Amino acid sequence: MKREYIVTFLTCIVILAAFVGLFRVLNIGAEREDLTIGFIYDNDESTPYTYNFSLSKDALEKKYGEQVTIFTSSNVLDEEMEEPLREMAAKGCDIIFFNGYSDLVLKMAPEYPDIQFCQASYMDMSGQSTPENYHTFKGEAYQGRYVSGIAAGKKIKQMIADGVITADQAIVGFVAAFPTSEVISGYTAFILGVRSVVPDAVMRVCYTNTWSSYAQEKRSAQKLIEEGCTIISQHTDTIGPAIACEEASEEEIPVYFVGYNQSMSEVAPGTSLVTSRVCWEPYVLEAVDAILHDRDIESVVTGRIHGSDVSAGFEEGWVEMLDLNLQVAAPGTQEAMDAAIEQFKRGNGDFVFKGNYKGVNPDDPSDTISLTSGYKENENTSYPLFHYILEDVVTIEE
Repeated sequence: MKREYIVTFLTCIVILAAFVGLFRVLNIGAEREDLTIGFIYDNDESTPYTYNFSLSKDALEKKYGEQVTIFTSSNVLDEEMEEPLREMAAKGCDIIFFNGYSDLVLKMAPEYPDIQFCQASYMDMSGQSTPENYHTFKGEAYQGRYVSGIAAGKKIKQMIADGVITADQAIVGFVAAFPTSEVISGYTAFILGVRSVVPDAVMRVCYTNTWSSYAQEKRSAQKLIEEGCTIISQHTDTIGPAIACEEASEEEIPVYFVGYNQSMSEVAPGTSLVTSRVCWEPYVLEAVDAILHDRDIESVVTGRIHGSDVSAGFEEGWVEMLDLNLQVAAPGTQEAMDAAIEQFKRGNGDFVFKGNYKGVNPDDPSDTISLTSGYKENENTSYPLFHYILEDVVTIEE
């Protein structure tokens, strides 16, 4: 009998050890009762970029309620990141999310090994060595830009067919913050979406050299409108360009607006055509779920994993379209957008940066690229890397 007890006891030990091993392999842990989370914003929620990012905080509060305590810090300049970051750490944050582009987050993360730092990616992280508690993420914005371009192209084609403009007036304007690859990749995808409908359309880009200046962005949009642009879009952080389009709605040739990050249907109801946005909620919700269950973030987040960097597009809900204005959109626009979105969902984005185009690096004219065979964006990093100006298609305003 004693031998039977011993065998039974040893069997239980083996089974228990097997379960422990399985839990370790699967990185499964019991759910924590509470979590403290920090959000540090480069601006405040009155601006489209930060408002859009803050929706992930709202999603956390809705899902977890009192299980999470959330602290926020707004209007934090990149170079002033250290103090608010240390304040968040002192408050006991388990995980902190950042939408700013400060390299101080990467540098300071090793000082707080028990805190997970998740930052909207601001440079190519492929091949870089990063602390184990530092993570980057971004939705593949070029997908939404391209689909927005299709909607704009359909509208331009309608305006040409109706005699509102002539074919040589198929000019798109773009208000851009800085000539970074993120911005260039976005507006290139946008004009290529336009040209998938109107092959001879061209684009003029006006840089503001600031992310957020209502007056400057509005002036830039007005300048582009005066130069004959019939569609205006932006990669800046205020409603200025949308207001400029709405105020120009009474002109002989109407001007329509294509938004980014936040719907402009309320501030520009007569001219806002459609908006694309990067959805931060999927990553933030899954990253928090990982911490709650003591799992590695990249083992939980659904997307394209590039080490500690993650990206995704329409297929995982990281990019979406908002508020197609059926009062002004051309017939067939929704169907054309849906067809492109379905291609992206099948994992095929190779068709975007492809065609009989030559691109020139604005920082080095000797560096050129042919898009005959195509260019694959976000292949190894969540940060967009396409940084070439398309010859005879894109003109940079002085």
